[in-house]
Amino acid sequence: MTLPAVIAKTIDYFESLPGIGPRTAARLTFYLLRTPRSFRSDFSAAIAALGEKITFCNQCFNVSEEDQCSICRDSRRDQDSLCVVEEPLDLMAVENSGYKGLYHVLGGVLSPLNNVGPDDLRIKELVDRVSAGNFKEIILATNPSIEGEATAMFIREKIKEQNSKLKITRLGRGLPVGADVEFADGETLSKSLEGRQEY
Repeated sequence: MTLPAVIAKTIDYFESLPGIGPRTAARLTFYLLRTPRSFRSDFSAAIAALGEKITFCNQCFNVSEEDQCSICRDSRRDQDSLCVVEEPLDLMAVENSGYKGLYHVLGGVLSPLNNVGPDDLRIKELVDRVSAGNFKEIILATNPSIEGEATAMFIREKIKEQNSKLKITRLGRGLPVGADVEFADGETLSKSLEGRQEY
């Protein structure tokens, strides 16, 4: 069966999104066909607004509708700690944990295989911000992947070159709450043992 060109094009766009395969893309497209015209109009307007109204905060590089995001504008936040994350989604996850300090969004991680080097990330901006600020702690909250670890180590060295006494921490790693020890892999157990605390 040959689909109308508009439907085929919509399926192609959905399929180009991360984590969306051809069947899911088709389901989403046909779902939209069943929704009221007003919903489709609002949906397309929201997508168009992403490019027109969303920018990056000029201080932390979080997504924002203004030059500074709501977190950077909030003077009640803890000005002593700066949490460094890879992407805005990571910022949202840390924010949901109850953290009340400031952030810096790198825009990814170092990945030589994908041609992503220090100049492709917001590392220089981070180092400049730390040098100009009065932070007492920098929390490196990159993912515990090879690239995330390499990025954290690179940032640590760059910051230590400017201020060797500044406290730099890394997120704790180990067993998640509710996990069974018998099902944990060796690396996770090793990190859990390294990060054990007095009870």
